[in-house]
Amino acid sequence: MPHPGRRRPRMRGRTCAVTAALALLATGCAGAGGTSFGGGDALNVLMVNNPQMVELQKLTAKHFTKETGIKVHFTVLPENDVRDKISQDFSNQAGQYDVATISNFELPFFAKNGWLHPLDDYAKADTAFDQEDILEPLRESLTAEDGKLYAQPFYGESSFLMYRKDVFEKQGLTMPEKPTWEQVAKLAERTDGAERGMKGICLRGLPGWGEVIAPLTTVVNTMGGTWFTEDWEPRLTAPEFKKATKFYVDLVRSHGELGAPQSGYAECLNNMTQGKTAMWYDATAGAGSLEAKGSPVKGKIGYVPAPVERTESSGWLYTWAWGLQKASKKADDAWKFVSWASSKEYEELVGATSGWSNVPAGKRASTYANPDYRAEAGAFADVTELAISQADPKNPGTQPRPTAGIQFVGVPEFTDLGTRVAQEISAAIAGRQSVDDALAASQKLAEKVAEEYR
Repeated sequence: MPHPGRRRPRMRGRTCAVTAALALLATGCAGAGGTSFGGGDALNVLMVNNPQMVELQKLTAKHFTKETGIKVHFTVLPENDVRDKISQDFSNQAGQYDVATISNFELPFFAKNGWLHPLDDYAKADTAFDQEDILEPLRESLTAEDGKLYAQPFYGESSFLMYRKDVFEKQGLTMPEKPTWEQVAKLAERTDGAERGMKGICLRGLPGWGEVIAPLTTVVNTMGGTWFTEDWEPRLTAPEFKKATKFYVDLVRSHGELGAPQSGYAECLNNMTQGKTAMWYDATAGAGSLEAKGSPVKGKIGYVPAPVERTESSGWLYTWAWGLQKASKKADDAWKFVSWASSKEYEELVGATSGWSNVPAGKRASTYANPDYRAEAGAFADVTELAISQADPKNPGTQPRPTAGIQFVGVPEFTDLGTRVAQEISAAIAGRQSVDDALAASQKLAEKVAEEYR
């Protein structure tokens, strides 16, 4: 969504490019999943294969179908594949799938193209769903520029800094309640080698707009940089962008994980779980795995807000949410499924069957007031809620910008631009080129995108 009162970007007939660009989305989620498809009266749901969705798939027949009589057939795919299939089916309005998992990145484009069914009337009529309980930043991020609501969150996340409390104590170190990046760099130096095989910090270096670009862009924001000015001037070679990128690259090269250019979310999660890193800056969703039953580091991790420099906060905002295809002929049943899957009732079900650390949280205020959830997720609950509540996609940095988005630029071309820039940054992390050369090449890529919007 553009900033209120600012000139909207001119698309120059970019509708076809929207579909093509969205098909190039690339991130680093991992996990096992299968596919199934059914026709007839069954509801067809297309979703990403992350653990929370796999859990949902297991619980649906026994609970949702039993209660409503509505059968659900799932197609479950890795993130890159599911985005491609969703873009194809929704853009063609084929109606093969009634519901799909989309994010706050795609929603504005999907809504503008008329691919999604507005949900305002359903949410208003379904008082048990309690729309006001959904955290405000998520409600806003799933509302398009026409003011209509087009999706409901399954879970939400921001980003924060995770660190080993026991290691810090042994080293005589104190983590500030609200650290700056300069403080984090010094702490990474002090904890590098604190235990055998332990590095000071883990930061994503894996190419992909949803991998290295996500955390890096939050560093750029808080250090005063931006990808584009509000008039679409690319700023990747500006001093602030260079400073942030050099800082990030130097930090991960000096005190980051081994194999950093191939390390994404999954690899850093594994490093933190296995005691190979003293700190990790990444998604708040990672805390549930670190604190899960059987985790080697359960109870050893501290959580503080995303490091800052020139801004009050710097955590990103992301949600996997349920969107209804406009062409679906089963919209009423689809809403019943979405209402159940994003409900307080479903969170209670997961808490009772799988443990509260596995609840798809980050979306409801009531979750953070729930004593059962707090008993198990108390170590990170408050920091997560604060990070999400402070996220401001419209103004995440120190200067105006042309679109909403914290860890991404809210245009469909960013799927390709971000991934290609990520390849340049990853090469700098690997030592194959300088940051200056990486950003010079990236600036040229950004200029081509800017030409479409000026």
